Amino acid sequence: MDDLFTAPETEEATDPAAPLASRMRPRSLEEFVGQKHILSPGKLLRRAIEADRLPSVILSGPPGTGKTTLAQIIAHMTESKFEKLSGVESNVAEMRKVVAAAANRRRTSGQRTILFVDEIHHFNKAQQDILLPDVESGNLRLIGATTYNPFFYVNSALVSRSQVFQLESLGVTDLEELIDRALADKERGLGKYKVRMDVEAKRHLAKLSDGDARKCLNALEIGVLTTPPNEQRTVHFTLKVAEESIQTKAIVYDRAGDAHYDTISAFIKSMRASDEKGAIYWLAKMLHAGEDFRFIARRIVIFASEDVGLADAEALPLAIATQQAVEFVGMPEARIPLAHAVCYMCRAPKNREAYESLGAATEEIESEQTERVPERLKNKHFPVNPDREA
Repeated sequence: MDDLFTAPETEEATDPAAPLASRMRPRSLEEFVGQKHILSPGKLLRRAIEADRLPSVILSGPPGTGKTTLAQIIAHMTESKFEKLSGVESNVAEMRKVVAAAANRRRTSGQRTILFVDEIHHFNKAQQDILLPDVESGNLRLIGATTYNPFFYVNSALVSRSQVFQLESLGVTDLEELIDRALADKERGLGKYKVRMDVEAKRHLAKLSDGDARKCLNALEIGVLTTPPNEQRTVHFTLKVAEESIQTKAIVYDRAGDAHYDTISAFIKSMRASDEKGAIYWLAKMLHAGEDFRFIARRIVIFASEDVGLADAEALPLAIATQQAVEFVGMPEARIPLAHAVCYMCRAPKNREAYESLGAATEEIESEQTERVPERLKNKHFPVNPDREA
């Protein structure tokens, strides 16, 4: 009989030779970083886990946000057997074996099984048909993970039988917390090394990891292990080490400061001047520095209406399509529709007539007496006072 699943770590995660990101997997909800919108006390998912009333779920979100880790924690908290399959590699025979073992486990010991399927969007109909009866009967709880929108990429039969939860990219402060935790942990982390990490180096790793905890921690580890200690046997983790570790140099760009406003100004003025090469350069700089791609898309939508305006009726629909596209695909692919839209705006004729007309009308309203609505323009559904002047 299978042993009770007593810890959320896999064999790989407890292996000293495993990557830092595997060794530092959170072991409880208290250690879990991020995803407060679904895991804070009182939220639906947390309540369901703590009450052991969790249905089958699909966890959707970018890489490195904790989908696998959360599934392991759920298995541990509910005292369930944890089984893991891959939507890419697993075949029908392997799946039948897991399903049969789950049914036998529940029948003989009463222990339930959590089946975690990574990249579940790759499941075909035959694989789905194998799981559905046992999911519905309760022989196993399914936890699927995908980086895609499950309503588009996961079979509808599985989605309809599951609760879908969206995981979000980790914030910079979340990743900095993970870095501090890894540097202090002597058992699983890098605490046995004497590391002095500069503030700007930590911020660079956290920003350039793009919300991916795995990428952040593995870059931290390679930086610490490959940097020679000084005479005091201290590893000085500088900004240069951080740049080499994550293979991206630091760019002077403060998203809340002058560099942010100066760069977006140069971006807009380049499009306004039909300077395609310049606009693409400023776009590349903003994306490379970690600017929010949604902010850039919003600026393109505004530009399409304000600057291109009446000169090209297709500019605004294309800008709106770009905004929807970047939300759908996310980074890094979002840079492609952004570049498409920028080139279009640069090449489009410009006409600010609508924008300027609105500005003139607004100025008139603010500076002069507001005009009354003429009788011929009023709503005629209601009686009009004949004594009122037109």
